[in-house]
Amino acid sequence: MAAAVHLTGVERTFADDEIIVSKTDPKGRMTYCNDIFIRLAGYSESELIGQPHSMIRHPHMPRCVFKLLWSRIESGNEVFAYVINRSGNGDHYWVLAHVTPDLGQDGAIIGFHSNRRTVDRKALAVIEPLYASLRAIENGTADRKAGLEASSAQLQDILAQKGVDYDQFVLDL
Repeated sequence: MAAAVHLTGVERTFADDEIIVSKTDPKGRMTYCNDIFIRLAGYSESELIGQPHSMIRHPHMPRCVFKLLWSRIESGNEVFAYVINRSGNGDHYWVLAHVTPDLGQDGAIIGFHSNRRTVDRKALAVIEPLYASLRAIENGTADRKAGLEASSAQLQDILAQKGVDYDQFVLDL
């Protein structure tokens, strides 16, 4: 569905007191979306439920950040991340995401829960150029895997220089 959507360059926003909520199964297929998510994503609930959460992935979002995010949550950890999403009509919206694994009674991951809040515009002044540089690395080679590995290494180098992990980097902005 979302793959054929063109980008409009129009940013959608939501109120500071609104929280976007979604839940997925362990494979990332949506099992729940609140009304705020539905409104911003620009799809109906029936178009979202059962679909991969990646259907709202914006092409300006570096793949290495998603790799880091999935690595963290699949290992049972929470993660905070700035994310740009794409609406069904090609608009976009920025969020500060807090993603956590949902655990069953036996401790196994049975899904993921994500709360997203409005972004700090000062933080975007740091995030947008960082993400652009990571995308440039990812897109700088015909080998997608090599591009992803190079951008992941660059991100880890930046974090190591700052002496923080990605969550702390995000929360310090």
